[in-house]
Amino acid sequence: MKISRDLTDWTVTATGGPVPADLAGVPVPATVPGTSHTALLEQGLVPDPYLGTNETALAWMKRATWRYATVLDEPAAADDERVDLVFEGIDTVAGVVVDTDVEQSAVGQGRIELGRTANMHRSYRYDVRELVGAPANLIVDLDSALETAEAEAERLGARPMAYDQPFNMVRKMACSFGWDWGPDLQTAGLWKPVRVERWRVARIARVTPLATLADDGTGLVDVRVEIETSGLAEAGPLVVDVSVGDRGVTTGVPAGWAGGVLDVRVEAGDVDLWWPVGHGEQPLYPIEVAVHAGDGEDRSDPLDLWSGRVAFRTVELDRERDEHGTSFVFRINGKPVFARGANWIPDDHLLTRITRERLEERVDQALGANLNLLRVWGGGIYESDDFYDVCDEKGVMVWQDILLACAAYPEEDPHWGELEAEVRENASRLAPHPSLVLWNGGNENIWGHEDWGWKESLGDLTWGAGYYYELFPRILAEVDPTRPYSDGSPYSPGFTPEQVHPNDPDHGTHHQWDVWNRVDYMHYRDDVPRFSSEFGFQGPATWATSRRAILPDSADVPDGFKESEVFLLHQKAADGNGKLDRGLAPHLGVPHGFVDWHWATQLNQARAIQYAVEHYRSWWPRTAGAIVWQLNDCWPVTSWAAVDGDGRRKPLWYTMRHAFADRLVTVQPRSGGLVAALVNDTDEPWAGQLGAARTTLAGEVLAASGGEVTVAPRSVALVPLEGSVVAVADAAREVLVVTLGAERGLHRWAESKDLALDAAPLQTAVTGQDDGYRVEVTATSLALGVTLLADRLDPDAQVDEQVVDLPAGATAVFHVTTTQDLDVTALVSRPVLRTENDLVAR
Repeated sequence: MKISRDLTDWTVTATGGPVPADLAGVPVPATVPGTSHTALLEQGLVPDPYLGTNETALAWMKRATWRYATVLDEPAAADDERVDLVFEGIDTVAGVVVDTDVEQSAVGQGRIELGRTANMHRSYRYDVRELVGAPANLIVDLDSALETAEAEAERLGARPMAYDQPFNMVRKMACSFGWDWGPDLQTAGLWKPVRVERWRVARIARVTPLATLADDGTGLVDVRVEIETSGLAEAGPLVVDVSVGDRGVTTGVPAGWAGGVLDVRVEAGDVDLWWPVGHGEQPLYPIEVAVHAGDGEDRSDPLDLWSGRVAFRTVELDRERDEHGTSFVFRINGKPVFARGANWIPDDHLLTRITRERLEERVDQALGANLNLLRVWGGGIYESDDFYDVCDEKGVMVWQDILLACAAYPEEDPHWGELEAEVRENASRLAPHPSLVLWNGGNENIWGHEDWGWKESLGDLTWGAGYYYELFPRILAEVDPTRPYSDGSPYSPGFTPEQVHPNDPDHGTHHQWDVWNRVDYMHYRDDVPRFSSEFGFQGPATWATSRRAILPDSADVPDGFKESEVFLLHQKAADGNGKLDRGLAPHLGVPHGFVDWHWATQLNQARAIQYAVEHYRSWWPRTAGAIVWQLNDCWPVTSWAAVDGDGRRKPLWYTMRHAFADRLVTVQPRSGGLVAALVNDTDEPWAGQLGAARTTLAGEVLAASGGEVTVAPRSVALVPLEGSVVAVADAAREVLVVTLGAERGLHRWAESKDLALDAAPLQTAVTGQDDGYRVEVTATSLALGVTLLADRLDPDAQVDEQVVDLPAGATAVFHVTTTQDLDVTALVSRPVLRTENDLVAR
């Protein structure tokens, strides 16, 4: 049986570059997986880069070189035994050395270089059979990825990109070089496990299971098993067992086989289908592959085992032409599914700190916001098996970008070969996961080539077209033909960029960034995209997260704090604060004090995305998906995220939950009038009395209408709102309330800053409970955006609801979960209990 031993205890030493004198040449204990950042942080030798201005203080690390070292102390190999050294992931540019001269503190005459690495997105394996039997130094020398990339740009010619540092010239996580929401740390280290594997005769090199359905609906699993033989003894016969659930297939391999690929089909029989959340269950079936020496009944115990899970479902991407353009609809098991999604970035910039528990918490937050899809963005990583396991279990579909983002990429070697190797490895690794529904060629690269001035600067230089149109589809057709592939996002399928612009909203996927960058969020309604795969609006982190990482220690935050060095270091967007203010001005105005500005910008972010999502959903099935930028953050920062870097839910999270609800009532413009758009994304009809009332802000009914409606499953019904119910007489003092069952939608004819809102429209009652407090609020007049910012009183407090709009007379109940005794008066007062009213009321 194969025996594995993880190598976890190392030292890391800064060996060159602009290293502080007290750290230069000093070995520091280091845990693997880890990086130089995590090692120095664990030893208290550098400050936390997420706090204050510490990111700037650690800028020296990106030009440093590092040495990871441990003792490789393994017994000598038996005559028929292979001994392999396996690196699951090296970040990034490195030489791997074994030095048998253990008496030397530096690499001595016993130096043997095993290989060079330049890609953090793939694994490496080295045969060290001849190097074990006595203690030896195992050394990984890491170069500066930045300086490597700069040299490569000089060698091949620089390629245009969205940022100043050449992240596109090295196969490293692009956002490691900084992004408009992330720090510039440029980690270096052994970011995935390192182990020694000892094996005899044969091992399983790779397993690629492809689960499909036969024409009669029964399950099929085609399993590609790649086997490596040791070559150290006469090759006898082998037996390979493949089982799926309670079905199995045994395949014999005759003596003399030198290793290679076996294709095994397992007929799994009657199976239950895997469905996205909200559409059905998520049954998973165990799969196991074992290789034995011998044949027939005369076989050894397993030489090697591989295990995983598969599920049975079909996934198709409908990209048909119609009267509106080119569709982009996910069909799971033949059923069209509206993608309620968010973009996903690495959940911590320091990747080795991400745990399965943290991923599960974040995916649960996605589910809590009524999402059914996460798009793993191309400037991050191929997500871990833990991430995919959680999504498999919970029914969250995953769109996985291939890791190219916002840049032109060279196609010359070694870049072509590195990308081919990484895509092959990761496509095989992720193949068992039913949650994976799409491979995407990259993020905004085709769009950038067309629109961002790249053509003029590139001349005849390669830029990535060969990857998107040739290499990636060819590899995936071979390795994973069971899933669709899209050339990029945004992209207009079926057309060359010269024929139809890649970001044309009428064709395929669309990114909407004019809103946020240039125009007000009401312009979301200018387009009816077939599938909006990126759109977003910024807001700061929650108060508790900001207090921990950014805000001054004093009780009062100065009014001008948003322009301070520390705040701007945690605001990475170009002119980010200016865009926040310009976004506020038409709706809420721009408050002067920081406390009100913080609340207003969070609220405006929430409102902008709610506005967009309700618009997109009202156009189903013409619009078949909305993927918000973004679900999560990787550190404490002002950003587009719904969940901040400390895992706290921002107001945006709650309005996403409202707008992505299974059933939604929203008032939308159509053909010069207003309609009640009734969205029913369930498998049951939605029937009831539709009510519409035009009232004063104080609740006096000025006009009303209603009638019975039935909304078919998985559909949208548009009910015109006509006559006196929409004949507004005083836009500043009237509101339209539309209800169907428990669902309610509001329409205002004026922006909040122009409404005659009551500044104090709430009556409150607080009741203590075992786990916290019950807060009941009743509106005496129209109360907009009612929110309890309980984290201002207890950083660990959580509230089950936020950003609630209450017509006069309506009541809402908030449950505050906390272990602390809170000041009840403070709990229902500013700046904890907030509304839009208290920002804008005259």
